[in-house]
Amino acid sequence: MPNFTTIVTEFLLLGFSDTQELQILYSLLFFLLYSAGLMGNLLIVILTTFDRRLHTTMYFFLRNLSIVDACYISVTVPLASFNSLVNNRVISVSGCAAQIFLLIFLVYFELTLLTVMAHDRYVAICHPLHYPVIMRPSVCMKMTLTCFVTGLFYSGFHTGYTFRLSFCQSNVIHQFFCDIPSLLKISCSETFSNMLSLFASALVIGAGCFAFIITSYSRIFSTVLKFPVKDDQRKAFSTCLPHIIVVSLFLFSIGFVYLQPTSESGSIKDVIFSIFYSIIPPLLNPIIYSLRNRHIKEAIRLVISRNLLLGNIA
Repeated sequence: MPNFTTIVTEFLLLGFSDTQELQILYSLLFFLLYSAGLMGNLLIVILTTFDRRLHTTMYFFLRNLSIVDACYISVTVPLASFNSLVNNRVISVSGCAAQIFLLIFLVYFELTLLTVMAHDRYVAICHPLHYPVIMRPSVCMKMTLTCFVTGLFYSGFHTGYTFRLSFCQSNVIHQFFCDIPSLLKISCSETFSNMLSLFASALVIGAGCFAFIITSYSRIFSTVLKFPVKDDQRKAFSTCLPHIIVVSLFLFSIGFVYLQPTSESGSIKDVIFSIFYSIIPPLLNPIIYSLRNRHIKEAIRLVISRNLLLGNIA
């Protein structure tokens, strides 16, 4: 596109494909993934809310994680799928700012919540006798509220610091949603301080949370290896290892997109890695954290049996 002589008032997002047929196919595929992720997370929220047997600390965190995941996958995928179907790539500057704010907030909230959940599992397995005292409901609520409030400040800072820049050269964002690296690439302002703030926050928060999660699971593994029953060891490893894999995939894909130089951003690799951190975790988290859980399965069977019984009575 030619350079602009006026300030940009709207942006153009990247489509899934240049071919109309493939664009429709990709849109439908992404919408199916979105629907599966949304329904899985909403199912966890409903079960952990209305089944009193699941009103425990662990399921309190799982419910909050599912709420975050449902919102997280709803920020980018539905709009991108709809725009591709109607062949509309335009997003306003205010809409782009809102999308970035929500995206950063939910990424931060999810990461810190996963860190808190790793600590919860560490206390439950390594210090079971002290668990009711250490992870009492008031403490869990304060931890969650801390993640929420600090996430608002973190997201507000990065969103405001990004949109203080001028965009006067191009309005084409090489992503299917608004993100900071793509905006920095098309800005006509100096962006070094923005990249520095992104790198510093990723190092402190991302690396810090990841180190805390790995440390917690390392201690869990060392404790699990001392279990006399091999079946208990297998169950613990089958639960913890997928957690680590999803968190690693989540952080690696975000780091690849956000920490590379702006001169190298905007490639198809960015789009692929963006899919890994914007769609895959909300899709897999219900399966890994909840739907493989025996209590969740029992709650699902109970709900199904109740509905069948009510249907027969009707």
